[in-house]
Amino acid sequence: MTKENRGTLAAFATYVTSNILGMIGLSCYILADTFFVARGCGAAGLTALNLALPAYSLMHGLGLMTGMGGATRYAIAQAGDRTARQNVFSHALCLSALMSAPFLAAGLTAPHPLAALLGADGAVIGMTVEYLRTILLFAPAYFLNNLVLAFLRNDGAPRLAMAAMLSGSIANIFLDYLFIFPLGMGMFGAALATGIAPCIGLAVQSLHFLRGKNGFSLRRTLPDVRQALGILSLGASSFVLELSSGVVLLTFNMLLLRISGNMGVAAYGVVANIALVVIALFTGVSQGMQPVLSGCFSRGGHRSAALVYRAAVVTALALAAAAWLLGSLFAGPVVSLFNREGDRELARLAVSGIRIYFVSFPFAGINIVTAAAMSAVDRPREGFLISILRGLAVMLPMAAGLAALFGTTGVWASVPAAEAVVFLLLPLIFRMGSKAGPGFYPLD
Repeated sequence: MTKENRGTLAAFATYVTSNILGMIGLSCYILADTFFVARGCGAAGLTALNLALPAYSLMHGLGLMTGMGGATRYAIAQAGDRTARQNVFSHALCLSALMSAPFLAAGLTAPHPLAALLGADGAVIGMTVEYLRTILLFAPAYFLNNLVLAFLRNDGAPRLAMAAMLSGSIANIFLDYLFIFPLGMGMFGAALATGIAPCIGLAVQSLHFLRGKNGFSLRRTLPDVRQALGILSLGASSFVLELSSGVVLLTFNMLLLRISGNMGVAAYGVVANIALVVIALFTGVSQGMQPVLSGCFSRGGHRSAALVYRAAVVTALALAAAAWLLGSLFAGPVVSLFNREGDRELARLAVSGIRIYFVSFPFAGINIVTAAAMSAVDRPREGFLISILRGLAVMLPMAAGLAALFGTTGVWASVPAAEAVVFLLLPLIFRMGSKAGPGFYPLD
């Protein structure tokens, strides 16, 4: 192995390790939310939380789109062109502010209609409204947090980004316990703890500016539609990844409400939130890979870029294998942590769901890493296509068809089936893209 390749892999290891650790912290607070809500509010609270998650996924996805898209454009720009880089950050910040406004307005004026739209009924609608209203009021903090985190990773500060993510996550876990149990604040407490987390993350990130180490800052500039569209196109695959999670949650909720009622949705709440932990790790690999991959590509090092991609795939597969093994062995004990009442039907549905759903992880890991790699090397169309296929175009008809044939088991099985289909389509997508012009392709 050449000295250059060793240096590339060392940079990859630094960025990916930092980002995975940060995402582990994020994952812990996702699980903490689920655990404390299940223990403090029972199956009804778990159902309400799962019904509210699509709105959160949409908000988080739009934040990632501006953050990852802007940061990728920032990394690809010539390092010496400070004005161009400042323009990218300024446009990304303005886009984040504009996109957060409708969520803030919905939290202030329309949480009840939104909860009803997401499928909440009389038994859980009060809890769903309470959670949605609170979480949406923190929309500007979520958008800004996603934006600055992505830029920090591309500004030579992956460890500070990791520290910010971990700080917010640890605070959220502590506040979840404090608000739900000693203070008895219920669903409002869970949402408030989650909303405070990005604010704490932003406070940690501000050290980058206070120390004067930031290569990006706000600059007065005229609006540039092409710049804005360029940012959004490079972040589109990240957005579709999160949006599809929300759409799939909504679709699965509706299917399970019809097949198994609120208990099916509660079981899916357990399965989906545990699965989100693993998906967050794949996202950590992708986001950690992006600055290194974009840097190699901007210097014309296509061989080094391919090496980074292969390292990311191997890392994702290792994480997927570990998650599948642990899920297969410990599904029962894990589900019992979220089943305060010891409901046998909830346990049966959730254990079955984990064992079937987790088969999707090897395929999902490769698909997520590949979509991110395409966007990182300025091939947003291919990244977008992979994301839209795995999240919507294949997943939704697969879920509807298998649910009609096999009921609840079909809902669980639709996830590995859809991910496997998209994985098999990757070589075709690479060949289609390679005809559009020169560039990095993993199978070249």
